[in-house]
Amino acid sequence: MNKLLPRITCTLFALFLTTLVSAQNTGGETDVMRSNGKIYVVMAVVITIVAALFIYVASLDRKISKLEKGR
Repeated sequence: MNKLLPRITCTLFALFLTTLVSAQNTGGETDVMRSNGKIYVVMAVVITIVAALFIYVASLDRKISKLEKGR
């Protein structure tokens, strides 16, 4: 029970922070970027980075699997 209480407290604190952040009005920045067409550039960069990370992790997994089979 002693180890469970800090986890529950941290989880509730994180949930509280996310509700505070989502309650703020931040629609202006995305409208400006969307009207200029820059939001698509940002999304393309983010998707490229995420795809590269997945490919890198998959290649590491294959290399580690080969090393494990070799021993």
